Amino acid sequence: MKKLIIIFTLMFLSSSNAEIARDVVIEGNNRISDETIKVYGNIKLNTDISKQDINQILKDLYSTEFFENIEITLNDGVLKIILKEYQIINNIELRGEKTNKFKELILERISLREKGSFVKSKLVDDVNLIKKIYGTLGFSFAKVETKLQNFSDERVNLIFLIDRGNKTKISKIFFIGDKKIKDRRLRDVIVSEEDKFWKFITKNVNYNQQTIELDKRLLSNYYKSMGYYDVQIVSSSVEIENQEKVNITYNIDAGPRYRIKKITTDIGDVIDKELFLPLKKEFNKRIGKYYSPFSVKKLLDEIDAIISNNDLQFIQHSVNEVISDADETIEIQFNIFEGPKLAVERINIKGNTVTNEAVIRSELMLDEGDPFNELKLDQSISKLKSRGLFGSVKKLVSTGSESELKIIDIIVEEKATGEISAGAGIGTQGGSFAFDVKENNWLGQGISIASFIDVNKETLKGQIQVSDPNFNYSGNSLTYLVSSTSNDKPDSGYENSLVSFAVGTGFEQYRGIRISPELSLDFDDLSVDGSASSNLKKQAGNFTDLSFNYGVSADRRDRAFMPTDGYYSSFSQSLPVYSDAPSIRNTYMFSKYRAFSENLVGAFKFYGSTIHGMSSDDVRLSKRISLPFRRLRGFEAGKVGPIDNNDYIGGNYATAMNFEANLPNLFPESSRTEMSLFLDAANLWGVDYSSDIDDSNKIRSAAGSVINWTSPIGPMSLVFAQEISSASTDKTESFRFRIGTSF
Repeated sequence: MKKLIIIFTLMFLSSSNAEIARDVVIEGNNRISDETIKVYGNIKLNTDISKQDINQILKDLYSTEFFENIEITLNDGVLKIILKEYQIINNIELRGEKTNKFKELILERISLREKGSFVKSKLVDDVNLIKKIYGTLGFSFAKVETKLQNFSDERVNLIFLIDRGNKTKISKIFFIGDKKIKDRRLRDVIVSEEDKFWKFITKNVNYNQQTIELDKRLLSNYYKSMGYYDVQIVSSSVEIENQEKVNITYNIDAGPRYRIKKITTDIGDVIDKELFLPLKKEFNKRIGKYYSPFSVKKLLDEIDAIISNNDLQFIQHSVNEVISDADETIEIQFNIFEGPKLAVERINIKGNTVTNEAVIRSELMLDEGDPFNELKLDQSISKLKSRGLFGSVKKLVSTGSESELKIIDIIVEEKATGEISAGAGIGTQGGSFAFDVKENNWLGQGISIASFIDVNKETLKGQIQVSDPNFNYSGNSLTYLVSSTSNDKPDSGYENSLVSFAVGTGFEQYRGIRISPELSLDFDDLSVDGSASSNLKKQAGNFTDLSFNYGVSADRRDRAFMPTDGYYSSFSQSLPVYSDAPSIRNTYMFSKYRAFSENLVGAFKFYGSTIHGMSSDDVRLSKRISLPFRRLRGFEAGKVGPIDNNDYIGGNYATAMNFEANLPNLFPESSRTEMSLFLDAANLWGVDYSSDIDDSNKIRSAAGSVINWTSPIGPMSLVFAQEISSASTDKTESFRFRIGTSF
């Protein structure tokens, strides 16, 4: 009974505060019509309108940003609306900024627009935004004022008066507190840099508050990677010397350094525990060592690999870390359990304006209707990133029409996929020049078209290759190749041209194991004069070769670009189908990678190749093996091995070993520079048609360094090499560089 009384009372009060609006009177609107206002305000006549309804009308009309002031009254059935419209911005002028690029940037970022309403409340926000933009460019003390010019009663000109001032440089960077790590190393970790005369290129010497916040995160992550689990960046302070110089101080409390005491697993009852037994070996490697999120991530990757390789559906994992301050240790427990049985309802592709949606969907390991698998989703994101078509790839997972259904948004940010690069080498015989052009996303289909030209004083090489890594969205690749090589060697008495055509495919036979069959057609022409050697004269003429080539590869690397763990192995063979001078070539390659720490990644590479003639004739000159630069740095490509009449003719056998030490953190991250050291050893030998030719059966070796720098105009690679051992006839190359840009 009490409830009925309360409901009746509320209904009475509500009705008593409402009034039927039979008419609407609108005043003060010059640009916006009455009907438009009624629509925006959702005003309905001959209905009860309460105070709450009037408040809602006010909110709806203010949200249009057409009106500076609104008054609404309801008397005797007449709803009266008195308006004051905002002035319209006739023109926006940026005075004091001469660069059109910056003007365009500012006009794109501010909220006020020409031909839009002049909302005074947005003006302060836009002024602060402009100051922030200049702050990111190093003008931390830029001044921005505003001026209004009434163009008419309804229109106004908006003027921003800008005085960017001088760039504010970082004079000194200090680290205080219980920091436990040397300042020199900490300066390498952060992005900000002290202003020095030789740092005129980098922007990181400019003071920027956003960069300071990034520095704090980088410092925290670095300390945690070194075992300082509880590190606190207590504060950062800026001391202003003047408007052109500031000093920055980071106050650090490192705390204790923790070691890993114990690593265990808690595996759900429905899961086969035998599958995860190999983890114990990995656990034992890390017990007793300093804690690092890097190590934990490696173990999670091992768990993910087991889940993926055994196609375990709905299996998830989590990590518990228990800290013991008494002995400064951490116990880590990996929880592996069966998660909820979810399914994919829909997958949305967003952000692709050039790339065909089917190209993106073909790389996904999940489809609509499949069981939802977070691991497969992450692997799909990695596959999309590896295509090189996108600057970023993100995922967004939300609940679908039912709680057990998921909607996946794949959000891509496309990037320039064209590449132009040029390189040169400097050696004892002069130099060589190479030029490359590549487009990785032809017509938005994910098709790669690449061409290159390589020139030295004797040889001209050219090649065009068209590759579809996912032909017809089948997961198989299709590649077409046309190449041409011309040698003009009057000193050796011959000219040689080789034109090749090839078509091949590739497909994954098993996880990480790939088969690559190919057909190739070669046309070989060798002409000689009287000064040519007797051996070369025997090979003069036109020859045709149709070959079947195949390769088998196993890829167990953690990633294709700059791997830190795993191995890559491949074997390939070329077999004659039809040939005027048949031969068989075998090639084996192996690469092994291991991260000894975050600051050192080691790599070992092996290369071996043989070729054998199947007739009484020797292997043709164009088919013989030579050592490319990447296999034997410090020597000119093709300028080692057997010599006939002062000409390098290649060999029947080649082998090479490369030892590399990559130092990813040697330079500050902000420098966008990486360095590696190498030791190469190789040999090229074997001549079967003449015992008079010196096959130079001697091991060549060289050591040096590679510097990769992402310069303002594009990526640059510098190779410095010093020969250690060589044959007297070899030609060395001490320096090579390569630079490129995108379009």
